[in-house]
Amino acid sequence: MQRVLKSGKGWRIGWNPTAIEFKGLVGTDNWAIELTEAELNDFCRLLSQLKNTMSQIAAELMDEEKITCEAESDLLWMEVTGYPQAYRLRFILNSGRCAEGEWDASAVPDLQQAAGSLQVF
Repeated sequence: MQRVLKSGKGWRIGWNPTAIEFKGLVGTDNWAIELTEAELNDFCRLLSQLKNTMSQIAAELMDEEKITCEAESDLLWMEVTGYPQAYRLRFILNSGRCAEGEWDASAVPDLQQAAGSLQVF
């Protein structure tokens, strides 16, 4: 397996299997944080869960209705806020160095697609 860094307008995500401790990376054009393998696994898994939840809830909402959904593991907390087809993403890293980040709604679909294709979790 080799090092992977995917990026687009307002997002980036990476995986470096040869790194000693911090094998993952998430960020935007303006910030980034390295994640352990377990943290990146949880990030990708929770991001997928939130995407599925927003898709399932879409039929229950009126067009102008916004929603907030949360998902959490021992390592991090994540939240999406907005409309089922366009929402912001926030995360807070609960472990050791503690950090938080956020992506605009325009960046989330591509970040979700890239996270799903890393296949590390």
